Amino acid sequence: MSKFSEFGNALYSGDRSFNFTGRRKVWYTISLVVIAISAILPFTLHNGYNFGIEFKGGSEFTISGGANKGTEVARTVLDAALPGKEIVVSTVGTDTVRVQTPQLSDTKSEEVRQALAKSYSVESAAVSSSFIGASWGTDVTGKAVNGLLWFLALAAILMAIYFRTVKMSVAAMSALLHDLLITAGIYGALGLEVTPAAVIGFLTILGYSLYDTVVVFDKIRENTFEVEFSETQTFAERVNLAINQTLVRSINTSVVAVLPVASILFIGAALLGAGTLRDIALALFIGIIVGTYSTIFIAAPAYSHLREGEAKYANAAKKVLTARQ
Repeated sequence: MSKFSEFGNALYSGDRSFNFTGRRKVWYTISLVVIAISAILPFTLHNGYNFGIEFKGGSEFTISGGANKGTEVARTVLDAALPGKEIVVSTVGTDTVRVQTPQLSDTKSEEVRQALAKSYSVESAAVSSSFIGASWGTDVTGKAVNGLLWFLALAAILMAIYFRTVKMSVAAMSALLHDLLITAGIYGALGLEVTPAAVIGFLTILGYSLYDTVVVFDKIRENTFEVEFSETQTFAERVNLAINQTLVRSINTSVVAVLPVASILFIGAALLGAGTLRDIALALFIGIIVGTYSTIFIAAPAYSHLREGEAKYANAAKKVLTARQ
């Protein structure tokens, strides 16, 4: 622990430094490759994203007390009742089986419900059925997209006002888009069902990523105040110092955030079989890690990239570099 503290002090004082801004092309390339892979994998492995019944509509059946017989019983019933149809069977909690099917008529839905009750040897009342229309799913999708767009727009405006520069908003929004694309790509590549809970998780990790970015940007603003008059360091070097000074804090914050999420993911998904907990926790787990990476390797270097070419900073950098020679 003392060595880690010494490491953090060395980064903060500048005695030790990682060149984040100078190697930004490497970070950009890595991110572009990962984004491209994330965009391709869901379609090569699973023929696209697996949207839940809340988005595409359909019928749903839940069998209370049926988990002890497993999910194959339900698959056998549905394969016989709905040959060739896409069926999703999963366990919820410790004793409930959930079955999702395409939209069924009232008659067919009752037929399937009775067949499930008979196969699982439970009372008819233990099998419930519900229906979600496609129009409702479309409405959910629209609201999710609108929520994302409003979040990005308001966050960009508030950051531009707070930091008094649009370029910080552009860099931060680029990092957020980076996080969303990679997280969604990994989620889709794993073949997991995209549910409203997963969407909530995506929006939550954007907020976390933005928080981490704001902390780093605040230090950048402090370090670059009147840097054009500095005779010892350039704008890019001051930005790089700020990243190094907040590096240990970012790592510590991420670890503290990831550990409870990992616990929820393990307990909720592995032990309790709770789908909603798994959906939210997995999105958060992936997103927090990706968000920390983007703050350090994308947002801050991108901001430096956008501003160091401005005349006042470029001229000051020339003077500093000339003096060193």
